[in-house]
Amino acid sequence: MSGIIGTRRGVVGFGIFSLALVALCVGLGVWQLQRRAEKQTLIAALTERLASAPGALPQASQWSALAPARDEFRRVRFVATWQPRPDAMVYSAGSAVRDDITGPGTWAFLPATLPSGEIVVINAGFVQNTMQDRAQQDRAVTRLITGEPATLTGYLRFPESAGTLTPPENMAKRLWFSRDHLAMVRTLGWDEGGKPVAPFYIDLETPVPASGIPKPGPLTVRLKDNHMQYIITWFGLAGAVVIAFGVWLFGQRSARAKPLPET
Repeated sequence: MSGIIGTRRGVVGFGIFSLALVALCVGLGVWQLQRRAEKQTLIAALTERLASAPGALPQASQWSALAPARDEFRRVRFVATWQPRPDAMVYSAGSAVRDDITGPGTWAFLPATLPSGEIVVINAGFVQNTMQDRAQQDRAVTRLITGEPATLTGYLRFPESAGTLTPPENMAKRLWFSRDHLAMVRTLGWDEGGKPVAPFYIDLETPVPASGIPKPGPLTVRLKDNHMQYIITWFGLAGAVVIAFGVWLFGQRSARAKPLPET
């Protein structure tokens, strides 16, 4: 009798463990389903924003209401004048949103003044500057500073925070390793003594300089959607646990059903 009770307790215990494991796997599978739906919604929204006709740049009174989830990659067109200020380089090993940028180099970040007086920071484009050479960057951006207003088309982007492994900026080269345009403004004095600065920067699409450098260009959506393989994995593991428990339970019952050997 004690053996039967012990066996039942073992079945119950293993059954509870298996049920908890199945619940965990199913929960993770459902979570991945939700993540996939969110990712597909994001891809659709970004694709629509990037393909839309350029709109007006948000006015300064609207800047505080902007949010990356709703406004990043909005395509805009506006008039601004490049400031004769020291530019900043941002190191890049490639681009996740530019199909034409595949190797290392630097992005040229410069301030520009709107007709109403506010400052907008512009990522003027890519410089194939593999050695992060300050002189090469200077030659690339000097020709942009004409003092004349220019009509610019580009995309709203928001600053990124430096991670724990991100190298600090190199002030001798004015070289950054994250696209934190607000830090550039503070460090390089682009706000001209307190002028309002946009909380976003612009990834420039056009115009392209006559020399082609810095190289602006259109952005494309290349977000990875690997969630389906995780969905299959988690639901597959849940099914495997159910099957394994069934096989084990069948073996236990078969063992109890065998007659004892005669003595």
